[in-house]
Amino acid sequence: MAYAFTPISITASATLDRDTHANGPLLKLNAAAGLTITLPASAGNGDRYRFLVETTVTSNNDIIQVANATDVMTGMVITANPSADTTSGWETAATSDTITLNGTTKGGVKGDYIELEDASSGLWRVIGHTSASGTVATPFSAAVS
Repeated sequence: MAYAFTPISITASATLDRDTHANGPLLKLNAAAGLTITLPASAGNGDRYRFLVETTVTSNNDIIQVANATDVMTGMVITANPSADTTSGWETAATSDTITLNGTTKGGVKGDYIELEDASSGLWRVIGHTSASGTVATPFSAAVS
């Protein structure tokens, strides 16, 4: 039996809750001025969080970050640059714990998609596709302390 989940529009910074946000609803990022999303601490339970940029970032950033200084991300994001007819792939580094989408060079454009899965204790798997302009750059960094 299939279940339908109503998408959740997020318009301000938030800390996600497993019971409300995991394994179903599409999480729509709707803040032109940007927002910060904090994931729950990784426990290795397989929970998935799916993000769709529904409003292009025009100032500041959309940020998706881990909950603590020990969790990291592994995986990649593919970025298309329509103005240059190019595509770039961005892999996480060993210390990546934050995804920053700035509306231009790092993605954050309406239609961008990021998915994170709680793969094991301390580890989030990330996949995604974004669209960028200008000189594209990796959205990954180590910013949580």
